[in-house]
Amino acid sequence: MYKLSGIILLSVFASFANAPASPACLAESRRASQGGKDLNLTIIYDNNPYLPVPILSGQAGNKELETRWGFSCLIEGLEKTVIFDVGGEGSVLLKNMEKLSINLDSIDIVILSHIHYDHIGGLSDFLDKNPNVTVYMPKSLPKSIKDEVKEAEAKLIEVHKPIKICKNAYSTGELGTFIKEQSLAIKTSKGLVIITGCAHPGIVNIVKKAKKMLNDDVYLVLGGFHLCWMNGYQIKRIVKGIKGEKVKKAAPCHCSGDLARKLFKKVYGKDFILAGAGKKIKIEDAF
Repeated sequence: MYKLSGIILLSVFASFANAPASPACLAESRRASQGGKDLNLTIIYDNNPYLPVPILSGQAGNKELETRWGFSCLIEGLEKTVIFDVGGEGSVLLKNMEKLSINLDSIDIVILSHIHYDHIGGLSDFLDKNPNVTVYMPKSLPKSIKDEVKEAEAKLIEVHKPIKICKNAYSTGELGTFIKEQSLAIKTSKGLVIITGCAHPGIVNIVKKAKKMLNDDVYLVLGGFHLCWMNGYQIKRIVKGIKGEKVKKAAPCHCSGDLARKLFKKVYGKDFILAGAGKKIKIEDAF
């Protein structure tokens, strides 16, 4: 009897051992073997509050964060921690970082997109707290801003042509004519993640540049799209252009405008991301 039970038990164990793994187990195993590192994006500074519930529900936005005209986004998950733009008011930037439990000293790199104050105004206050960073700014920015970085004894890198920031992260280089602007392109397992300040050179042009530069499709575009001054017909053409470039997800904020956000949501549906101050986006298994 005991011998028979042992045979039965061995048979049961063998069947378990030979059974195919569940999809969840396979995904976990694949993630472990590949490293499965996530990319985390946090909007620190924006003129739009992030509303986690429908606007018509009567619910308020995130009262913990201040909203101001401008933009700043924290990027975590790369080999270096990056802050893209620093908003217009340093006090608001630092307060929002504190409320979001962001360790200012953990930031290694500051990227400034372009000359406008609502993207660089918080630089002085930031460098007062953490000068141990490398600041990437367009070469076209005035000497006074460059001197501000040097006086804080931070490292300055002037960007003109496309440049590698760190592993998987690249600047598009200065684009545009009258207002020159750089955007950030991050190469992930799902495609490119593009972060823009105001997209003065044109959001479709930026997408095309990043795709050509890194020879990859675009998973997500996040940031200011500079559409708030356009009418519905013009915005629809831009949305169509972005969709035509096979951009998977869109998260327009800052200077994109309410009408543009509405039209992007209509076209993108579940792939539209409502973004504003306090919004966090996690891209799993990005690297």
